[in-house]
Amino acid sequence: MQNLFNKIYKDKTVLVTGHTGFKGSWLSLWLIEMGAKVVGYSLEAPTSPNHIDLLDLDMISIIGDIRDLHKLNSVMAEYEPEIVFHLAAQPLVRLSYEDPIDTYETNVMGTLKVLEACKNNNVKAIVNITSDKAYENKEWVWGYRENDPMGGYDPYSSSKGCAELLVSSYRNSYFNLSEYKKTHNTLIASCRAGNVIGGGDWAQDRLMTDIMLSVSQGKKVSIRNPYATRPWQHVLEPLSGYLSVGQKLLQEKVEFAEGWNFGPSDEGSITVEQVVQHVKKHWDKIDYDINKDPNQLHEANLLKLDCSKAHTYLKWLAVWDSEKTFEMTIKWYKEFYDNNQQVITQNNLVNYIKDAKNKNLEWTRS
Repeated sequence: MQNLFNKIYKDKTVLVTGHTGFKGSWLSLWLIEMGAKVVGYSLEAPTSPNHIDLLDLDMISIIGDIRDLHKLNSVMAEYEPEIVFHLAAQPLVRLSYEDPIDTYETNVMGTLKVLEACKNNNVKAIVNITSDKAYENKEWVWGYRENDPMGGYDPYSSSKGCAELLVSSYRNSYFNLSEYKKTHNTLIASCRAGNVIGGGDWAQDRLMTDIMLSVSQGKKVSIRNPYATRPWQHVLEPLSGYLSVGQKLLQEKVEFAEGWNFGPSDEGSITVEQVVQHVKKHWDKIDYDINKDPNQLHEANLLKLDCSKAHTYLKWLAVWDSEKTFEMTIKWYKEFYDNNQQVITQNNLVNYIKDAKNKNLEWTRS
């Protein structure tokens, strides 16, 4: 495990904001397995149960708000991280309609304060995580590329577009690539990924969570947007991309301090109803009905990414197809609900790395 990503994370101090969230908990586990000293900074886990507590990781966990610049500065000064993965966010579209102020304060001002704390403490590398929803979505049938304009219809999507503009501004103003190693020592990149699924996610208003909670309670899951098409991928897929970008920044490769898309191949872009039909094959207890609400809040119907840049320059490719992704996700929840809360996250990670090695992906080579 420690040989992955050219051994770059072994003995590195890594700060992960949002470590108590779904993606953050998986990323923290992977970093620890590679020999990194992980410092997490986040609010309390938002659900019970939650993945981070179930994992019980050997890491420094600091409960704090990313809007608290004084505390961020203090934590970074004390632990001196060499790289920061910024994942902390208000991540839900529907909640952003209900509480737009908190959404913008967290996703925009919170990101601003993370970047400012990184600048104040001379962090070597920053990997900022936003979303495919940061793009100005025109419901195109082709994927968005990294040089397409930022936008966002709903408050969540717009806040992520704003966060991307912030990163670009900081790169130009404080971390200018032409001034690297002259006036500063920081490289910053931003990563955008589509819908991710996997074990350990209990956040509200997420399709897989709704399905798993419903089946655990012996209920039908109510599907509100059956024809929305999304790029479904396992959580480990974008994480391998984020870690690949982080590797290049830590290796001081200036050309990688840019925006990056990470998503599945076209076969991974399927409708919500097709997802439910897929997962039923792996757990016959799953049942559903369609509840179309005429007053439904706007959510994108078609959204996918063009990942050619990551394929070409990072040599990054998705490891699992959609069928394997659904199989591994359902297996995780079946083990949890039918086998006394058995957690198979580490087993998933080992299998994912094994399959990536079989594909001879660049990040698996030492």
